[in-house]
Amino acid sequence: MNPSIDELLGPNGFIDRRGKTAVLLIHGLTGTPSEMKHFGRVLARKGLTVACPEMAGHCASIEALRATTWKDWYNSMDAAFEALKREYDQVFVAGLSMGALIALLLASEKKSRVSGIILLSATFFYDGWNVPRLRRKLLLPIVLYTPLKYFLSWEETAPYGIKCERTRALVAAILDNKDSKTADKIGYFKTPATVILESVRLIGAARKCLNGVISPTLIVHSTEDDMASLKNAHFVEERISAKHIETMFVDDTYHVLTLDKRKDDIARRVAKFCEHLATLDTNNTTAAHA
Repeated sequence: MNPSIDELLGPNGFIDRRGKTAVLLIHGLTGTPSEMKHFGRVLARKGLTVACPEMAGHCASIEALRATTWKDWYNSMDAAFEALKREYDQVFVAGLSMGALIALLLASEKKSRVSGIILLSATFFYDGWNVPRLRRKLLLPIVLYTPLKYFLSWEETAPYGIKCERTRALVAAILDNKDSKTADKIGYFKTPATVILESVRLIGAARKCLNGVISPTLIVHSTEDDMASLKNAHFVEERISAKHIETMFVDDTYHVLTLDKRKDDIARRVAKFCEHLATLDTNNTTAAHA
């Protein structure tokens, strides 16, 4: 018996059934469904069904995360997609950061079964203005490909991918409080090197799959991204095989688009993208059966 989407959400995941078209939301690496909740709420108000499950290994402990691989992360989202597909004819996939790479992998594997993908801050290169070049080019390879990876972690510093000072202050307050529910609320800002190595492997797999992506695609990226520059968006746009590609380049926001200043503008554009394609698909299906 295949599990339902409700069974796959996990304690911190959510679903809001509103319409006949579904959107699978994929949070970022070391993130949680909470970073997609407001975004999902806006999509739901536009009449879309939204679901955001916990990614495998997330929302529990660093040890639990360390025990997973990128394939576990992918498989948990694969299962969620299939569960939604059993309920809805049209399923879109929207991923944030590393979640965007998983969306690309799903699209490459599922082909036309994916109605469309939305790539929010897709990250193939950690080349944003807040990632020191020395750390990126020299120190990271030394750590990742030696036994040091079992002992060291990468600690993210302010602004935490968020330009909005109010939201950033809330994140800082939770981190300072260091309560036991921090991971449930905002995820981890200290990533073990072994987990980063898995993300590098995920990036490699996503790079190889780009040519196989044919689903309509909306690429959303900040011109001020602190973690991953606009180069990432162009990298995807130039390599996927989709005939329908839209881009939305936004300012006044950093990496975590779903929590930052332009979150509502982006959510409305995503809803419009999904609604338009869902209507086209419905019309084409109707015409085919006429």
